[in-house]
Amino acid sequence: MENNDLMEKIVSLCKRRGFVFPGSEIYGGLANSWDYGPLGVELKNNLRDSWWKRFVQNREDMVGLDAAILMNPKVWESSGHIANFTDPLVECSVCHNRFRSDAINQSQIQGDNGKYKCPGIFKNGPCPGTLKDLTQPKQFNLMFKTSIGTTEESSSDVYLRPEIAQAMFVNFKNVLDTMRKRLPFGIASVGKAFRNEITPGNFIFRTLEFDLMEFEYFVKEVEWEKHFEYWLQEQQDWLTELGFSKDKLKLREHDKEELAHYSKRTVDIEYNTPFGWKEMFGLAYRTDFDLKNHIEKSGQSLEYMDPETNEKSIPHVIEPTFGLTRLFLMTLLESYREEEDRVYLKLPPKLAPYKVAVFPLLKNKPELVAKAKEIYHELQKHFNVAWDERGNVGKRYYSQDEIGTPFCITVDFDTLEKDNTVTVRDRDTKEQPRVKVEELVSYISNKLE
Repeated sequence: MENNDLMEKIVSLCKRRGFVFPGSEIYGGLANSWDYGPLGVELKNNLRDSWWKRFVQNREDMVGLDAAILMNPKVWESSGHIANFTDPLVECSVCHNRFRSDAINQSQIQGDNGKYKCPGIFKNGPCPGTLKDLTQPKQFNLMFKTSIGTTEESSSDVYLRPEIAQAMFVNFKNVLDTMRKRLPFGIASVGKAFRNEITPGNFIFRTLEFDLMEFEYFVKEVEWEKHFEYWLQEQQDWLTELGFSKDKLKLREHDKEELAHYSKRTVDIEYNTPFGWKEMFGLAYRTDFDLKNHIEKSGQSLEYMDPETNEKSIPHVIEPTFGLTRLFLMTLLESYREEEDRVYLKLPPKLAPYKVAVFPLLKNKPELVAKAKEIYHELQKHFNVAWDERGNVGKRYYSQDEIGTPFCITVDFDTLEKDNTVTVRDRDTKEQPRVKVEELVSYISNKLE
């Protein structure tokens, strides 16, 4: 399967089956905005919940935080984002489209003999612009600005957060005072971030708003390397648990020139997408940059006191970042399968939007429908369950395969007249063992572990 074909098929499947819709579609859409449909919401929530359980609830050294999107603008001054959170911007004088100059240098050499050709559109056709038609680069701040206040004269500028980390730093003392944690420990958060990207695209890979999952892990300075390596392995281990192939993953160390202003070391975990190796997760050593700056600018103490030595210090920080929106896309890319008679998503059962679907063999037989409904309602108490009585059973299998449902239960005449068993079809193997109705909950639960 060609890479471009795979991406087109994923985008088509997402729209057709209710995973992702174009934002504001009935009004012509809004570029690079997307809405998550009924199945997309379930898949994204399952990914989020799996992350939260593994990295927060199952650990003694982690606590959670759900912070406001809007923060005092002094936060972003102190963190360096107002001064440093920029991309180099150039504009084509022919088509007036804008691009990142570093992206041009890296990936947009498209013309003959290696010469740059502008990728923009001019008068409904390709732009004839070349490098000589580009302006000198200017630094473009990626943060969205808005205002609060009842009138323009009384309003104050605020920003939509470009990352979710800063709330965990400014709440460091609140967490210490209430949770009594000792180093090393982490504060975790999940939420929306917003960036006015110059070159968004590739479906939901790079968008104006996106979901992040990350934590700030506070450590002693002398131990940062040990914790950095530990969390790098933990990130990779989780991807293995989610079913990702190791040969589609690789690590990329950031050069000194590309490190963020707060980072001393950064490593990306990249995935081999149809549009190249792209960042999936990141891991940064932020030193004590953030806490130190917030102490200096706010005048408030954010120091940690060792309960055994009574010595005060400013902890250093390891930051594992997990892009939930990107993980959603790459989970679909990793799970997509084609066979002669079907398309299916080989999602890990715990991530599938529906864990099981229930069918009556025939929808015009009231006794079959009634029994199937009884089983459906009982299973709903334990799992997210789909009901399907459209068309024949083969078409129902095809439909459920395409959205990744791992198990399909069919109620037939043997269920009613013989042994109170149903067929349970496995999505991956297509095997259909018969299982007693009273054992269905335990049977499916064991398969989901």
